Amino acid sequence: MRKIALPIRFGIAISGSLIAFFLLLALFGQHTSPIYSLFNGVITGFGIYEAIKSFKLSQGDNFNYTEGFRTGLIAGGIATLIFTVFFIIYTTEIEAGFLAALTENMHMDISIGLVVFTVAIMGLATTVILTLTFMQLFKPSRNLS
Repeated sequence: MRKIALPIRFGIAISGSLIAFFLLLALFGQHTSPIYSLFNGVITGFGIYEAIKSFKLSQGDNFNYTEGFRTGLIAGGIATLIFTVFFIIYTTEIEAGFLAALTENMHMDISIGLVVFTVAIMGLATTVILTLTFMQLFKPSRNLS
């Protein structure tokens, strides 16, 4: 049970950071500009890196690639799930005009379902790519020299 608690804790922390960043952008009226979503990758990447690093430190010599990869995927997956739920609530209940402002800024006419699906897919893709990338740094070396 302890092995699963660490990525859950980091997933909640990552999603909290993503939500705080989104609300900070909303405070300044910049949350409809898609370019700022690039920083979501930085936030997610930092959280996944720290989750894997903490897991490796806790496991010591028992750390292996599979468990480290699982830790990154769970942390990022939970963060994506929580942020996507927040995004649904925000766009449908808190600021009903968000979708209209977003589509006006993007010069497209899209539905809320497509936007939410895109947010979820972007989060999951970021999670997989960054976890694979960071595991190259943390995997045990098999060099004999």
